[in-house]
This record gives sequence, C-alpha cells and structure tokens, in this order.
Amino acid sequence: MIASTQTNHPLSGNSRPQRSPSAVELATTKLRAAGLRITQPRLAILAALNKREQPTSIEQIHEDVGVANCDLVTVYRCMAAFEEIGLVRRAFFHNGTALYEINLGQPTRYHVVCKTTNRVEELDAATAEELRRTIEAVQEKLRARGYADVGHIVEFFGVT
Repeated sequence: MIASTQTNHPLSGNSRPQRSPSAVELATTKLRAAGLRITQPRLAILAALNKREQPTSIEQIHEDVGVANCDLVTVYRCMAAFEEIGLVRRAFFHNGTALYEINLGQPTRYHVVCKTTNRVEELDAATAEELRRTIEAVQEKLRARGYADVGHIVEFFGVT
C-alpha cells in the first residue's frame, strides 16, 4: 500500500488561498472578450490608468507610460477602443480636456471640480447613490420612449 503525504482535501491545510486577479488582469480579460489584442502599449496604458486614483487626461496617461514606450496617437486610439468596449469611462471635461478613469464594473464615481484650484473631489457615497438612482430613472424613461444605448456624463463644478 502506498501512503500519500499530500492531499487536496480542503481541511488538510495544503490548499493555497486563491489570489484575486489584479485590475490589469481583469482589464485584459475584458479586452480578450471584446476581441482586442493584448499589446505592450495597451498593458502600459492600463497600468498607468490603474495607478491614478482620479480621472486623468490622455496626455497625463501618455506622460505616465513614457514617450519611449508609446506614442500619443496610440494612447488616443487605445482610449477610444477602451471607451467603446466600456473598459474606461469618460468622467468629465475639464478646461476642454476629457478625463478618463478605468471601469472594471464598479459603480460610476461622480466628482466635483473646484474652478479656482482645479482640485477634484469625489462625491460622498450617499450623494453618489442618490444620483445613480435618479440617473437610472431618467434612463429608463428614455428607453421607454424608444432610445437605445442610453448613456450620460454628469459634471459638477464649483468654487471652494
């Protein structure tokens, strides 16, 4: 008889905890599902987006990725493709510049921008949830009127 010292039984203590996939891994899964290739520039752009805690411009992403790794036109094209498949969302326009954030299925984040200091602040959870409910109600009414693929951009600006 052969004895085994290893087992896959869950109570044996030999099972390894499952690691959660990183944001970039989740994003690459979404790219593959949409039929887009996984390229080094796309991975670099996703990593740069993931590091940012606030919405960012394409120019800032390009700066983060580095001129040697990717040209500006590629960043623009990738961001357009990412937005088309819902991997990024255009958060708002600031001084005529679109700002983007990565979208991995979490609820839409809403921000307010100070017009004098350009400081960006995320709305508190309760206010954001109230806004989400209101927007969903409006979108449902638009769908009932025959509109399809309804989206929105909400921008708040103020002076502190």
